Amino acid sequence: MNTKKSLTVLFPFSRRDLLVTAGILACTVTLCFFIRLAGGLEGFTSPVFVLSVLLISRLTTGYFYGLVSVVLGVVFVNFIFTRPYWAFNLTNPGYPVTFFTLLMVSIITCSLTAQAKEQAHLLAENERVKMRANLLRSVSHDIRTPLTSIVGSTSAILENPGLSQEQQRALLENTREEAQWLIRVVENLLSITRIGDAQAQITKELEAAEEVLGEVVRKFRRRFPRISVSVAVPEEVFLVPMDPILIDQVLSNLMENAAIHGETTCIQLSLKKEDSFARFSVRDDGKGIPSKELPGLFNETKKPHSASHGDGKRNMGLGLSVCSAIVRAHGGTMEAKNYEGGAEFSFRLPMSEEDDYADSGKNPGD
Repeated sequence: MNTKKSLTVLFPFSRRDLLVTAGILACTVTLCFFIRLAGGLEGFTSPVFVLSVLLISRLTTGYFYGLVSVVLGVVFVNFIFTRPYWAFNLTNPGYPVTFFTLLMVSIITCSLTAQAKEQAHLLAENERVKMRANLLRSVSHDIRTPLTSIVGSTSAILENPGLSQEQQRALLENTREEAQWLIRVVENLLSITRIGDAQAQITKELEAAEEVLGEVVRKFRRRFPRISVSVAVPEEVFLVPMDPILIDQVLSNLMENAAIHGETTCIQLSLKKEDSFARFSVRDDGKGIPSKELPGLFNETKKPHSASHGDGKRNMGLGLSVCSAIVRAHGGTMEAKNYEGGAEFSFRLPMSEEDDYADSGKNPGD
């Protein structure tokens, strides 16, 4: 079993790698033909094929395609580009040197490439482990606090039957508020674990962005009836590839952060098109974001020191990092800034799969 696995690693079959190898070799042969027709020197072919072997070894997985390109390169150099043309000349003293050079280039390049890929894989795995460890540390204390409050409130009601209805109502309202916050914590944890899992893939479908905004505003007004919300959307329908549940969570987190931490009385929610992207914005009239918090605002490993626009009700350091992770998984970017009279959080999502650049890792908010 291990032997079979080792052979698969060394000689994996891939249609992509096969096409890359065939394409580079075809381009190399064509280039050498044109150079020869233009009266180029006969010795130029070996360096050109060395370059092709280098590229194939670098761009393919394992050793198989590099070794195949070595054999084919030596055959092409000897049969097509060495006198007598279109005939094998095994007596050529440079033939063994050419073969050995191409072989060494292929083996060394494949080895270096394999090492680089393995290091990149280990770094990515370490980042995932570090992220989850930070999440557990960040959440452990914050979950204990509302649970203690819930137990205390319910115990007070059960152990003190003489409490007035107003007192019981106040305790029950506090219990409900703490339970709602716990639900939000669990939702954030599930989302960021899902996004951070290398095996998980979000499912994007074309959704009307206006409908997502409407659902978010409806839920927000039910929880925060005293805060006014205005919505600005374009006349045309915006169909954006997204996971509507995750984007709903992003907008809900941003609006709730503004309501809880920003001393906000009014929130402006807007949607507009920027080039081939849909730009969602949440602007409030609160006290803004302290400048020292802006650089690490979307980093789950950094915890804001103050309560303004923190991640969740108790500054647990999750909400904004969840938002950033979800947006990046959709191929978008996210940013936050202050303006005169409040703060604004915005993110952009590509309106087509071709504009997706999540792999670039670029995020202005990071």
